[in-house]
Amino acid sequence: MENHNRAAVVGISALAFFATLVPAGARAQAKPSPDAEIVARVNNDVITLSAYQKAEQQLRDEAARDCQGCPQDQIDAQFKEQQKDLLRGMIDQSLMVQRAKDMGVSVESDLTKRLDEVRQQNGLATIADLQKGVEASGLSWEDYKTTIRNGLLQKEIVRREVGSHLDISADEVKQYYAAHPQEFTLPERVVLSEISLSTDGKSPEELAAVRNKAEGLRTSVLNGDNFNQVASLYSEGSTAKNGGGLGTFKKGELAPQLEAIVFQMSKGEISEVIQTRTGFEILKVEDHLQAGLQPLEKVEPDIRNILHAQKMQPLIRDYLAELREQSYIILKPGYTDSALLSGANVPSPDKSHL
Repeated sequence: MENHNRAAVVGISALAFFATLVPAGARAQAKPSPDAEIVARVNNDVITLSAYQKAEQQLRDEAARDCQGCPQDQIDAQFKEQQKDLLRGMIDQSLMVQRAKDMGVSVESDLTKRLDEVRQQNGLATIADLQKGVEASGLSWEDYKTTIRNGLLQKEIVRREVGSHLDISADEVKQYYAAHPQEFTLPERVVLSEISLSTDGKSPEELAAVRNKAEGLRTSVLNGDNFNQVASLYSEGSTAKNGGGLGTFKKGELAPQLEAIVFQMSKGEISEVIQTRTGFEILKVEDHLQAGLQPLEKVEPDIRNILHAQKMQPLIRDYLAELREQSYIILKPGYTDSALLSGANVPSPDKSHL
């Protein structure tokens, strides 16, 4: 994958920009005012100086986040390296969104889902609350939705126009697996579920009652009750909604007290009642995975994703080159589209003034 692709505001990873309530990328998509200065024309669309400057600021912010504690000259160097492809990325976005509209692609249902995901990520009760938050940041709600919609349109165009033609053979998967064993060699791990009862603020008498309750729950599970159902009904931890599922842990990721217990247990085994600083725990080892090279059948989906990403990038660039050849792109003097082929779409002097 090209290192420069981070600079493409609208690359395949563009959806990641919307993980926060008002992503910086959204601001780069605000509709230009009629008298806004234009940096580039892409067929009937324009890229304004304001949009370009905001996208530049986003790159600066990303460079600072990616290199926290680095000297300023190092951050500046990283920014300049990414800046070279900034306008290319913005033109890529415009071309793919135009192509999607020409094909009649609709992503409105996906847009609704994505907005709801953002709402949940920010702990908001309703979409109306999300809208208020967006507008309070100084961005219009319609511009915000347009930014997300454009990202979804690009993703769908890449899937239809590029990804549908990409094939990964079983031999390619086997070859990658054989050549990269270190990527699929994992440490010993345990997959855990819990039933958790809190003792926060409890008196000694109440503490004893909580322990008795925990012992009773453990007995019911040992007698055949489903652990995850019991966790859903009686566990007081945040994992109750997931049936007590805690996740997968390797050594060093758990409290020493718990690690010493669970790594001695086998798959399906249930711990004694464990008293911790905050309560009582009953742990179930859902799986105990030994260290070593994972079998090919288990990691094949991961390998296919890796190979897919490796193959997609050059194909996307080839696809965008074709779109450029079919398009009318004019740049303001002083700005460069790094994807321009020699002699292709180069504006003549009498057309370059915007």
